[in-house]
Amino acid sequence: MDRHLPTPAERFIRGILPENPVLRQVLGICPTLAVTNTMEGAITMAGAVLFVLTCANVLVSLLRPLLKPHLRILVFTLTIATFVTIADRFLAAYMYDMSKQLGPYIPLIIVNCIIIARCEVCGSKQSVPAAFLDAVGQSLGFALALGAIATVREVLGFGTWFGRWLGIRLLPATLSDRVWAPWTVMILPPGAFLTLALLLGAVNWAGARLQKAEVSR
Repeated sequence: MDRHLPTPAERFIRGILPENPVLRQVLGICPTLAVTNTMEGAITMAGAVLFVLTCANVLVSLLRPLLKPHLRILVFTLTIATFVTIADRFLAAYMYDMSKQLGPYIPLIIVNCIIIARCEVCGSKQSVPAAFLDAVGQSLGFALALGAIATVREVLGFGTWFGRWLGIRLLPATLSDRVWAPWTVMILPPGAFLTLALLLGAVNWAGARLQKAEVSR
């Protein structure tokens, strides 16, 4: 079954940029838009997705000889829900403020298309090493996309980067400096859509340029 499928190393590399779940496949857009007004929220969400996706992908790979075609989506959902519950309870117990900030978006990982897609595309078809590296690669790609969006939004909207955790200020706090005024729109939903659209456009433009350069050689 694994003969004509990507190797574990290829799965890992593809997940980071070539098949980035947000910037290339445009999956998981709901949490991408909702939790990226600060780096803290983005990194916490990325960590939760890493845990859930890795555990679910590996477990589905272990169960693949037993999977029945008409029951596989149910098995995926129940498996994902188990690990999402663990992640949600962990955050509520040890990172209560962040858990309240993220609200329903941690439980909604259950229906995150990224995780269900990887269980279907890789976990149910390939070995445990391939499933594990695929999950890590896709999670790193997800974290990269969320981090890029959150960096733009937090810096322009608050003038900080990891402001709550590290207190790093990159831009003046007030207009009295006559240099900078925070862009309030960047921490609101329109700022999320604008930032995502610009990043998607930049990635597509860069991809088209690289493809054109390869063809012209």
